[in-house]
Amino acid sequence: MREGPDIARIASLVGDPARANMLNALMGGTALTASELALEAGVSLPTASSHLSKLMEGGLLTLASQGRHRYYGLAGPQVAGMIEAITGVAEAVGPKRVRPGPRDGAMRVARVCYDHLAGEHAVAMLDRLVARGILLRDDNETRPGEIRLGEIRLGPSAASYFSALGIDVGARPRRPVCRACLDWSVRRSHLAGTLGAAILDKILAEKWARREKDSRAVVFSPPGKQAFERVFLA
Repeated sequence: MREGPDIARIASLVGDPARANMLNALMGGTALTASELALEAGVSLPTASSHLSKLMEGGLLTLASQGRHRYYGLAGPQVAGMIEAITGVAEAVGPKRVRPGPRDGAMRVARVCYDHLAGEHAVAMLDRLVARGILLRDDNETRPGEIRLGEIRLGPSAASYFSALGIDVGARPRRPVCRACLDWSVRRSHLAGTLGAAILDKILAEKWARREKDSRAVVFSPPGKQAFERVFLA
């Protein structure tokens, strides 16, 4: 028996189609009930409960109670990052289950990835922040299409830049301030961590964009897109 992490156990939990649909439904960052997840997975409630028990035992989900209701959520950003990365591999090498439609296009432009922004806008934002020296990225892209997953750090001007936007990067949270997250649709990294979450909160609070109902898609209004580009892409 080989030593080290039991990859097969985690892969078997994620690899079941019903459980995969449940995990993907939770990537929007909203906790859901067993009944809601049963609908997402296309299974009966007793079957969904069995799947949820396995995901709980595997450490991939958390459970919170509020009154008579019990809500399931992803166990944390590390689990969300794993799901996003697996989705990227499936997008690159796997067969497509459905024909892409309008919602698929919106998801590629901008969407919620657990608690931060993902998609084309998010990748462009990270690239621009790095180009301006506000964020520092330790790796370099040497070939077209090469994936960047190196460490991201705050640059010398980051504190003042984000402070002007009402975002405090000086706090010392338990999770990283900056983290690279592999974007499944662009196949490059976008910004995660507490800074990525704070930027998404800023976008939604300013009403530059809104969450599309029953979807992870983030839809920018024309003025909101201009404001986002002025602040993060200029």
